[in-house]
Amino acid sequence: MKKLIICGLVFTLFLACNKEPDRYFSESPEIESLKLRVKAYEAQDWETWKSHFVDTAKVYHNKNIGISYLESMKQHQDMISNFSTYGFSDDKTVLEMVIDKDGKKWVNYWSVWSGKLKANGKELVIPVHLTSQYLDGKIVKEYGYYDTAPITAAFIEIEAAELENGLPEEVSN
Repeated sequence: MKKLIICGLVFTLFLACNKEPDRYFSESPEIESLKLRVKAYEAQDWETWKSHFVDTAKVYHNKNIGISYLESMKQHQDMISNFSTYGFSDDKTVLEMVIDKDGKKWVNYWSVWSGKLKANGKELVIPVHLTSQYLDGKIVKEYGYYDTAPITAAFIEIEAAELENGLPEEVSN
């Protein structure tokens, strides 16, 4: 009986020592990096924004084909130029870092983006999910998922209102 109890204790001790490494984190340098990149985006500080990517980083926002982070930056700049204000909701933001089975670090970001259109003052509110793969503290790959339909519909509405009110003088001549 003593042998059985000792074997049980040894087995329990063995199991306790073989704990799986942590894979989910609510704090990490990569999470802080993503927070800084979001703040740079909101401030239109594109030099800081770019500094969070490796030169070969690929960005996949709502697409299966990646583009360079510089192309992504240009798309962001073009889109936000139509807004008088824009940004992410701090109180609706959730961040986590995951280390996958291959040892790759990913930061997941969920938040709500809102912006007010310059043309008509309409406010758009869009949930956003980003997942960014980090290597040596910089992004090598990023996937973004958000519904662009409200933005497209708002731009169509603005264009229709402009057409209804008449073409600009230089176009009508």
